[in-house]
Amino acid sequence: MKSRVALSAFAVSVLAPLAGCGGGGTGPEVPVPSAPAESRAPASGQGSKDPDDINGDGYRDFMVPLPGGGLPDGGQFAVLYGSAKGLDPATRTLYNSRDLPGSPKAVVDLDVADLDSDGFPDFVTTVRDKHVPNNGADDHRTAPYVAWGGPGGPKAGGKPTPVRLPQSASELGLEQVVRGDFDGDGHHDLAAHARTELSLDKSPLVVLYGPFTRSGAPARTDTSLSLPEEGELVVDAIDPSGKPRATSLLLHGISDGEQSDNILYPARRGTGLAANGHQLRAGNAHAFGDFDGDGLRDVAVGDDGSHNNEPEADSTSRDVVGSLDVYPGSGGKRVKHRLPEVPEGAGTDYGPGGFVTADPDGDGRDGVLVATYEGATLIDGDKRTSVQRNVQKGPEKWRHTRPAGAADFDDDGKDELILNWASGQIFGTYGEGPTHWWITDGTTSRDMVSFAATGLAPRAS
Repeated sequence: MKSRVALSAFAVSVLAPLAGCGGGGTGPEVPVPSAPAESRAPASGQGSKDPDDINGDGYRDFMVPLPGGGLPDGGQFAVLYGSAKGLDPATRTLYNSRDLPGSPKAVVDLDVADLDSDGFPDFVTTVRDKHVPNNGADDHRTAPYVAWGGPGGPKAGGKPTPVRLPQSASELGLEQVVRGDFDGDGHHDLAAHARTELSLDKSPLVVLYGPFTRSGAPARTDTSLSLPEEGELVVDAIDPSGKPRATSLLLHGISDGEQSDNILYPARRGTGLAANGHQLRAGNAHAFGDFDGDGLRDVAVGDDGSHNNEPEADSTSRDVVGSLDVYPGSGGKRVKHRLPEVPEGAGTDYGPGGFVTADPDGDGRDGVLVATYEGATLIDGDKRTSVQRNVQKGPEKWRHTRPAGAADFDDDGKDELILNWASGQIFGTYGEGPTHWWITDGTTSRDMVSFAATGLAPRAS
């Protein structure tokens, strides 16, 4: 069984590093890895159903922002390719934001999805393009463009295709474009907030159903679901095996540090997203997965440790603090888990970070990898396993790595865990700008590979 990945691309929603700061932990000390010296082109694949298999050779790949200029701020990123021996950083393709639609400063985010169902994922880039008026103010239209994939990945510098939008969203465009398979037909879809006038507090959710034509037209469009405009769209993962399943959507309310509300819109095969959402508990950390092993998709929501530090501004309840709840896909009673306790003196207003779905033992039941102030803890039913790496460099309180995802890069049915780190206060406090990466052998102290993103390519001029 191919396992899930917590990051599909490095739009802020996919490769965003997890925030936090804290104690050094008691995990194994590891040296700071260096960048691989050589760079090989990937083999051309025959196509696959995995939306993160960029070259279609049957192995999941990994998109890494390069230090000093990853999207959306311009710069470069690398696609590192999986293989029977796991992720190979020496086999990579480099892309500059200039290779994608729009100038570097116009790129808002990037995701990947196989929109035309040819077996090769496409880059979907949301771009600020023309100036438009918005309720008397000067604004930019934001809209998705497609760089079509192929056996060697999308061609750098190729002519982009604008995604055709419904008339209701064509003037101001879309924001927060996410991928999914909302009707469970096996074709990849896109969903996004339709941008509306500044005076409105709700907007249609635009769902563009695949397959798309090479002219950018979706098979059909649905704008019947209206959502609060301010909120983060969180979507379940597409099954990398290609087995069709409907991907549900979570709307996470806007937060100023405090733990905010969540509404779940379940998806069903053949019908798409439900018209009415289910209110879930508050929490800024989320993960979709099969956490009870019954074959149905569940959702975990919990405390990411962040707080509003303004006086009397954080209204997070005691029931929310330090816990996560799993809502079973069967509709049964939610299951509460207590999170690892914060080491004395390690807590911050920013928290240690969010959740990652992972199945490192390949038993078909997912665990929740929870960021902690000393690394991470995998919560798998009643079992808890600490996952830690402490780098032999810098201030002790900032030496631990942070969880960033999970994926099965060697297709053995077991997830490897993805950890990252950077020296300095910015990463130590907020988790921003990782420079070094570890791909673990499950929850063991052994690493399949580690590498520095610095040196993968020269800084873009």
